[in-house]
Amino acid sequence: MRADVDADAEVAPEAETGTPADASESVERALDAFRAGEPVCVHDFADREGETDIVYPAGAVDEAAVAHMRNDAGGLICVAVGDPVADAFGLPFLADALDHPAVDDDPDYDDRSSFSLPVNHRETFTGITDEDRARTIVELAGAAAAVDDDPAEYGPEDFAAEFRAPGHVHVLRGDRDGLAGRTGHTELGLAMTEAVGAAPAAVVCEMLDDETGAALTPADAEVYARRRGIPYVEGAALVEALK
Repeated sequence: MRADVDADAEVAPEAETGTPADASESVERALDAFRAGEPVCVHDFADREGETDIVYPAGAVDEAAVAHMRNDAGGLICVAVGDPVADAFGLPFLADALDHPAVDDDPDYDDRSSFSLPVNHRETFTGITDEDRARTIVELAGAAAAVDDDPAEYGPEDFAAEFRAPGHVHVLRGDRDGLAGRTGHTELGLAMTEAVGAAPAAVVCEMLDDETGAALTPADAEVYARRRGIPYVEGAALVEALK
């Protein structure tokens, strides 16, 4: 990815979004893409993780989308679900479910991580292939939509009938207060799903730099997004528009 980014580095200045109007336009482009089931590149905050994630509405993910994330992003492919959905699924925070001396859920960038159980859909095989992960992700979105439609009709037993743990798709629990309580990619992705009326489930995957192994810089992420025709948006602009 680094080589592709550098080859188009001259377009970076055009990708800058420094004015309120630019920020508003970047949010609109992001929401239009999300509404159409297309990916968005979202940078959180320089004083938080300082990472850009490729974010999809979970219900729109297919094998090609999984391949896109693992090839062009390279981080963990996770599904964020809203807090009411996680409650209906009966999903704990992973750190609360583990009884081991290694558990230490105190990251430098936040009060706690949002990780819950990693799962596979029961009709997958190993769970790691593009086909298997796409199936798990889409079925998670379907289950989240079912909860959103009628929370009383879907419970932990229903979740267990569809999914098994451990698996290869990491589920993330959104903050109970949404963006008002936490401004991670989990909540940013979920806020976009709410804004476009999609199921409360978003896929997030961190973008890494092949050359350095570090998080891809915002400037390089903007160049990549422009080159691929993917909207790039700052977390601050999303918080301002969607809080």
